[in-house]
Amino acid sequence: MTTSFSNLSLAEPLARAVAEMGYESMTPIQAQAIPVVLTGQDVMGAAQTGTGKTAAFSLPLLHRLLKHENSSTSPARHPVRALVLLPTRELADQVAEQIKLYAKYTQLRSTVVFGGMDMKPQTAELKRGVEVLLPPRVGCWTTLKPRMPF
Repeated sequence: MTTSFSNLSLAEPLARAVAEMGYESMTPIQAQAIPVVLTGQDVMGAAQTGTGKTAAFSLPLLHRLLKHENSSTSPARHPVRALVLLPTRELADQVAEQIKLYAKYTQLRSTVVFGGMDMKPQTAELKRGVEVLLPPRVGCWTTLKPRMPF
């Protein structure tokens, strides 16, 4: 089992972002999950806070979404392809920030949406198109769903 990020078969834009972030050796959850998810298999994992679970699921997710990457400005070319449900707003913000850092050299779009705040900016961002949507919990999603453009 590989434990070095440089030995993974990540797409070049993701590998570049990971290297730029200083990632060298994978944590146990990353080393066990990433190679399996890259092959298209499902994984259920558990690990303590701070062990790299976000990278463990989001790097292979982004890698698999790259086949849909495009530079079009058309929202139709950027439909939601991944829904990442998170328990809190704070965690949704943290995960969204990490995903944006990993995807910075790609054309993939992501955003976090919250209930209880002005819907217009969130709806506008969704109308522009995003591949990865991160609502903080199912209750928020069910509140937002009737107003979403898809």
